[in-house]
Amino acid sequence: MRAWVLLSAVLWYLTGVGWQRSSERNEKGFIYGKPGHPVKVYVKLHHSSPILVCMDFKLAEKETVDPTYLWIGPNEKPLTGNDRINITKTGKLMVKDFLEPLSGLYTCTLSYKTVKAETQEEKMVKQRYDFMIFAYREPDYSYQMAVRFTTKSCVGKYNDLLFRVLKKILDNLISDLSCHVIAPSYKCHFVKLPKHGLVHELFIAFQVNPFAPGWKGTCNGSVDCEDITNHNILQARDRIEEFFRSQAYIFNHDFNKTLPAMHFVDHSFQIVRMDSCRPGFGKNEGLHSNCATCCVVCGPGTFSPDVDVTCQTCVSIHIYGAKSCP
Repeated sequence: MRAWVLLSAVLWYLTGVGWQRSSERNEKGFIYGKPGHPVKVYVKLHHSSPILVCMDFKLAEKETVDPTYLWIGPNEKPLTGNDRINITKTGKLMVKDFLEPLSGLYTCTLSYKTVKAETQEEKMVKQRYDFMIFAYREPDYSYQMAVRFTTKSCVGKYNDLLFRVLKKILDNLISDLSCHVIAPSYKCHFVKLPKHGLVHELFIAFQVNPFAPGWKGTCNGSVDCEDITNHNILQARDRIEEFFRSQAYIFNHDFNKTLPAMHFVDHSFQIVRMDSCRPGFGKNEGLHSNCATCCVVCGPGTFSPDVDVTCQTCVSIHIYGAKSCP
């Protein structure tokens, strides 16, 4: 790849056009209409939309005579150019700083003429293209983790002491990332090991999330704070995973003869990512298959009041991004 091509790609990224998702995107980044079928487009919150073309790809490969374009927005009124709406002379539309209320149906009507060369007879042709545009944001990540430690007995103060010390160590390990351990718990069980008989083990579970007190200070005024918090929680995950990996290494290499009564059980570390959506957003793989992992804005008739991952039904809602049901 030539250097200027790479530079162009970098500059395109730096202009703030975020990653968009659509099944009708072509290699230039344009999204074309599809006669008779609404094209779904997903725009990350506070980013610019992709460029929507008031034409289908097949027609775009041909010449059109005297084309005119009429864009209608979700409020069913004609769109005009302004600081947020950019419409070119060739009928291309881009929306800047996309917000929840801008979601909805965008319709463009293309009018053009066909001319018979031999008679100069003109005929007006009209074609309508529909684009359903949805605001989305990335889910907030958190992690459910589980580990096991051996213990002498299920009775006694040392189990609780180990539990508290472990939580404190993990919190200190990730505190600079504004992440913390929440909902910690443990239970003691008898475990029958092959060729080793019964042993006592502590089954410890906890969650790690990026919303420790003061977490908003990490945003530095960024409107896409989930990008920052998700980056931090991924670092926290890696640190905790490395911590338990080091515990296994220590016990496997430094205690070759006698293991301490309470030690980390090798290969017991388990981790599952848990996603949540901000109020007004939710996941719906059936409705938004092209953005199945996204938190997509709740549409009319639905709302999301908390950090769940689904939008709930409320027939009295007629807007996008509702956070309550009146």
